[in-house]
Amino acid sequence: MDIKDILNKAKDPRYITGIYNYCDRWCERCAFTSRCLTYAMEKEDFGDMATRDLNNKAFWEKLHSIFQQTIDMINELAAERGIDLSSLDIESASNENSRRLHDAKNHELSLSAHHYSEIVDSWFESEYSLFEQRQDELNTMLKLGIGGAELDAEAAGINDSVEVIRWYQHQIYVKLMRALTQEELVDAQEEDNTSQRDSDGSALVALIAIDRSMGAWGKLQEYFPAKTDSILDILLHLDRLRRMTEKMFPDARNFKRPGFDDVK
Repeated sequence: MDIKDILNKAKDPRYITGIYNYCDRWCERCAFTSRCLTYAMEKEDFGDMATRDLNNKAFWEKLHSIFQQTIDMINELAAERGIDLSSLDIESASNENSRRLHDAKNHELSLSAHHYSEIVDSWFESEYSLFEQRQDELNTMLKLGIGGAELDAEAAGINDSVEVIRWYQHQIYVKLMRALTQEELVDAQEEDNTSQRDSDGSALVALIAIDRSMGAWGKLQEYFPAKTDSILDILLHLDRLRRMTEKMFPDARNFKRPGFDDVK
């Protein structure tokens, strides 16, 4: 796909402008893949997800090709807008970005989110045998013909809960880091009360990830009541993180994500 193809696709009304800016990248569980330009481009460029194998030479060659197309597109758009890329103060911009990144990494929100990701790893490592034992129990009961449908639902519920927790485990930190680094980049347009702030959009995605993670941990607690204490500790940590995020970004919950939060 060349630059003209990308620009033409971007004008296609079937695609929701900017929907990919505030999503969780969980395409397999998204109801808007047919409306997402990024998904369409990735599907066209890479085809089957299996081709993303790290050892697949064709994947990296294609990725390099897309990188070059992206550079060409940036140069073309910059020329159209009268931006001289060669005149940019790269060193100054780099120092400012480094400062923002340093401040964001040491913010209480990012520290708490990073700690949560470590807590999740520790919990699953220590409780690995718990899942093996329950799986054996479910398989034994199924072989005996006991509660087939109910046991299938429980197995699916456990799997879904673990998938949700693992999917958002690191994403909460990533989205909060983006929100924190973008918080300082409020220009005149963003100060307009009619405009939405990008930092609020990223914070909202983090909050949604926290909400869903808390729901998933709650379900695991139902399946493994003996682990209530350890799961409650995790839920309390997430709840504090949720409250801190809402305090730092009070308008985040009101942010309207293109497509996802449009009123029909």
